[in-house]
Amino acid sequence: MKKFFSMLCACLLALSAQATDIKKYDVLYENLPFQMEKVTRPQFPANEVNLKDFGAIGDGSSLCTTAFAKAIDALTQKGGGKLIVPQGVWFTGPIVLKSNINLHLEKGAVILFSPDDALYPFIETSFEGLDTRRCQSPISGHHLTNVAITGQGCIDGNGEYWRPLKKQKVTAAQWKQITSRGGAFKRADYWFPSEGALKADNSANMNVPKTPASEEEWNEIKRFLRPVMISLVSCKNVWLNGVIFQNSPAWNIHPLMCENVLIEDVLVRNPSYAQNGDGLDLESCKNALIVNSTFDVGDDGICIKSGKDADGRKRGIPCENVIVNGCTVFKGHGGFVVGSEMSGGVKNIKVSDCQFLGTDVGLRFKSTRGRGGVVENIYIDNMSMFDIQTDVITFDLYYGGKSAVEVLNDGDQKKQQVVDMKKVDETTPAFRNIDINHVICRGARRAAYFNGLPEMPVQNISIKDMEVNNAEQGIVINRTDGVKLENIKVSAKTHTFDAKNSKNVTVNGKTYKKIDDKGITLDF
Repeated sequence: MKKFFSMLCACLLALSAQATDIKKYDVLYENLPFQMEKVTRPQFPANEVNLKDFGAIGDGSSLCTTAFAKAIDALTQKGGGKLIVPQGVWFTGPIVLKSNINLHLEKGAVILFSPDDALYPFIETSFEGLDTRRCQSPISGHHLTNVAITGQGCIDGNGEYWRPLKKQKVTAAQWKQITSRGGAFKRADYWFPSEGALKADNSANMNVPKTPASEEEWNEIKRFLRPVMISLVSCKNVWLNGVIFQNSPAWNIHPLMCENVLIEDVLVRNPSYAQNGDGLDLESCKNALIVNSTFDVGDDGICIKSGKDADGRKRGIPCENVIVNGCTVFKGHGGFVVGSEMSGGVKNIKVSDCQFLGTDVGLRFKSTRGRGGVVENIYIDNMSMFDIQTDVITFDLYYGGKSAVEVLNDGDQKKQQVVDMKKVDETTPAFRNIDINHVICRGARRAAYFNGLPEMPVQNISIKDMEVNNAEQGIVINRTDGVKLENIKVSAKTHTFDAKNSKNVTVNGKTYKKIDDKGITLDF
């Protein structure tokens, strides 16, 4: 009885401490410009099991797939609880989570996923916003309630065995090491891990392949169907805390159609050359809190999505009610990003107190014709940036699948300027009602770039209290309606402000009702 009572008291104290700790985020909801339920941490039964007790050996070589499955099943039979992964290197195939499971990595614990694609069967899923077939993710969960990955350890996806590689992104030694595994070359400077992966890429829609005619053909292109590392689909009460997530085959963390998502104090890493190596892709989720986390990746850092084209519009689930606070993004295509998959809509997003250090773009909004969807009610405050490779802020409705640096190098922005007016319909994307306040940046190619469609200008964008130093160019806007710039300071080698094909542009209190194709240039 005494033992039971002691355990009960310990559990109650732990729950009390957790409840108190989550209250530190209450300040983030104060004066929030939209209605949002407070995000909570999931609660788990007091049960615990240790991975070692199910036959796992943490030597980095012994396959632990069965041990993970048995441990999760044992916890499930008890009603759930904490699966403890102790210090060691736990080599494994895919891990399938279940409701009421907290996968907890102790300090010094590494979960290392096998590169053997035979361990990853095909599943029906969504990738880059399209319904498709991919290899099973290293960690996955579907239709779960109360699921967590916590602790002080590391999860490594062994992604270099899956990803294609561009020679210009790596050193000579890295190129030699990775390409020595075999594979195939699309060009002398563009390598794929298998002949099948190259074949699939030649006919793919971005990274989604043309549907093969037979199972044999699916197996031939298996290496092309690289999975996201953490896939949580239609889950409620999701919690990621403290863990290092790194080296994913594709995107690192992908919550899809989840509700009540808390991501705090995580480190997300991919090599800078990691193709499609996004940090976090929050897609069609509701009520999410991303706080005090660090991203250093090969593609977009923190990205908000909601499906792509007809598949995304059919799903019709926006990504909404999201708070991002106190995060750092190092290398990556964008610090905070919306799109380009936003066909289900994005709304009610607050981003504050973040720093972007060396990203290609700071704040990146991207889409293109065919997507549809509306991005609106985005509020951004207190952004600090340094050494931004292209734009501090970008709104681009002509996204073509390239990074901002690649667009610049290939001269695509000049190509985008000669366009015809299209009919506005469900396939027309829209960016509108976005407030950006208190931005400071030292070192960028351009302070801001707006590039709307003739039939759908970028609308009602307010930027207030922004200072950009050591820029090559100032603010460039094209095809906008209702842009308002207040207290803007830009130190650039060219003009501070260039605008054309725009309406209702206000710059430091002066309004320009209509700006034609000849444009205007200002210095202030």
